[in-house]
Amino acid sequence: MEIKLIQPRMSLRPMDSKFKRIMSPSIALLVLAALTPSEHQVVMEDENVKKINLNDHPDLVGITVNVDTSQRAYEIASYYRAKGIPVVLGGIHVSANPEEALQYADSVCIGEAEDLWEKILADAKNGQLQKKYYSPYPTDLGKTPVPKWEILNRRNYLYTNTVLTSRGCPFRCEFCYNSCDYVHKLFRHKPIENVIQEIEKLPTKQVMFIDDNFIGNVAWTRDFIRTIKPMGLKWHAAVSANLVNYPKLIEEMRESGCQSLFIGFETINQESVQRVNKSQNNVARYEELIALLHQNEIMVNASLVFGFDEHGPDVFRDTLNWLVKNKIETMTAHILTPYPGTLLYKKLMEQNRIIDFDTTHYNTSHVVFRPLKMTAEELYQGYLNIYKEFYSLPNIFKRLPESPNQRIPFLLFNLCYRKYGKGLSKLIPLNWMNSLGKTVRHISYGIE
Repeated sequence: MEIKLIQPRMSLRPMDSKFKRIMSPSIALLVLAALTPSEHQVVMEDENVKKINLNDHPDLVGITVNVDTSQRAYEIASYYRAKGIPVVLGGIHVSANPEEALQYADSVCIGEAEDLWEKILADAKNGQLQKKYYSPYPTDLGKTPVPKWEILNRRNYLYTNTVLTSRGCPFRCEFCYNSCDYVHKLFRHKPIENVIQEIEKLPTKQVMFIDDNFIGNVAWTRDFIRTIKPMGLKWHAAVSANLVNYPKLIEEMRESGCQSLFIGFETINQESVQRVNKSQNNVARYEELIALLHQNEIMVNASLVFGFDEHGPDVFRDTLNWLVKNKIETMTAHILTPYPGTLLYKKLMEQNRIIDFDTTHYNTSHVVFRPLKMTAEELYQGYLNIYKEFYSLPNIFKRLPESPNQRIPFLLFNLCYRKYGKGLSKLIPLNWMNSLGKTVRHISYGIE
């Protein structure tokens, strides 16, 4: 069979540039390509890079779907089905909302695909696709293959140095997809030797670990970073705020090449983090964690969410002052978004507070629910304004790192990606963007 895998075009938020769309390819689709038996042909098309060829006639189409790309994914699926070509949908939105997706597809893959893909292909070949495929058991990540990077042109992307070492997260925050029913609750890692092999195949010593939580199993993380220490890597990852409990681990991270960490602080209001079941966050120790990281010359990308029930209009001023005071190198802000299928979505639906059901707006830059202590307009304008103020020239220079080694990558990110990114992305040819990205990635893990 000829199998076509598709990444639909993502939506951009007000502060996003075209850099966002070409950041990196879908690892999920590259793993599916690697799982596909050699008797089949696989092509992958990413609508973020160029227009999809809709004039072809593959034997099977597979589309990965996020909430904000779901409408476009359903359009593409309907187009192929109208030509009599079967379509399988997967991804986090489909997994959380399979009945919705089945209105637009012949079949859905719910959750992890490693134990299901060959069965799906065999059934498709025999014209016997099932409506739903779901494995009741968590995948053994030791069997997960290296993504098939060779099926795409790496030059189309800023980052093709992404590595996934684990699956899931040990925590169940209400606004996260890990709170959905389909998610296997067992947090798992790939064998260390498998991850090393994957890293050694990359054409760079810069690595971005894209785990939901790189310290979900601290013992594994400690063993892993001790293993990679002799490799001379420069690496970036996402971690939870309870990293503050492991100061020695932070030192070992630095020694093994850690350059920056994306951390889900979410809010500086302790009551808010408790309300959404983010038990791993202790607001009182945030500054201690930041100081530990800065002492070890590790830069911080602070992920923050606005719109919790405890938030009033002053949350933006208070948070901005906190960010600047602590010299946070980069900030990624979100409007609280109840993704369909999550515990937060169910809660707000029960409270009759969802006011916008357009899934293209579910990209954390729209107010889709009714806030408690401010108006929807105050929430939206405050969200826009904190980006404007945080990345203003005075605040950029107030946050300049103490370490001279960090200042160039800091300025490249703050100026070239955030403050002037929209203009640069319109002026710079794609191959130049790729070269710039290689420089900016010194601090870029967790760019959103």
